[in-house]
Amino acid sequence: MLTQTEQRLCDAAISARHNAYAPYSKFKVGAAILDEFDNIHLGVNVENAAYPQGSCAEAGAISAMIASGGTKIKRIAVSGVGTQLCTPCGGCRQRIREFASLKTDILICTDSQFKKRFNLEMLLPASFGPDNLV
Repeated sequence: MLTQTEQRLCDAAISARHNAYAPYSKFKVGAAILDEFDNIHLGVNVENAAYPQGSCAEAGAISAMIASGGTKIKRIAVSGVGTQLCTPCGGCRQRIREFASLKTDILICTDSQFKKRFNLEMLLPASFGPDNLV
């Protein structure tokens, strides 16, 4: 069961996914981040003919959040396609870790609906983050 805010976040990720630039893989991904001010920031994957110069949807959403003055990820939704869950890649899990707590919810959606909830600690156990540096 999703809260109203979580449903909005999933809907935003699903909608953003349609704008992804994936002419090579055809695997479009959208991401939506809810920041500490309750603003939603979107990102999409952007491929490049010179692999691996593309960027992930989660990285784009994080950049949009930072550019808008947000600094904390309260929740993130990721929308992909296919029969398998489209969870953030390893690099994006670490990027999310920089701005989120280990208990931050990551909502995984298909191209049309919410499928599963994880928290960051489930996807990135025993992680290294900013608190390790103090």
